[in-house]
Amino acid sequence: MLDATTNSVLDQALELPARERAVVAEQILLSLDKPDAELDAVWASEAESRLSAYKSGREPAISLADIFKTS
Repeated sequence: MLDATTNSVLDQALELPARERAVVAEQILLSLDKPDAELDAVWASEAESRLSAYKSGREPAISLADIFKTS
């Protein structure tokens, strides 16, 4: 549920021409994509752990075709 100010801004944005809405959307998305050193470190550690598990044989490789199979 959005507050009145947010609803007003959203309503105004939705009245803009498509090109201007795209610019507004892009700027909003860019504002959310801020570096987070702590989160980056967590993901780097996870990636290293997964790579190590794969290289040691503890985790098998999965083909791209198998990943995208639907049940």
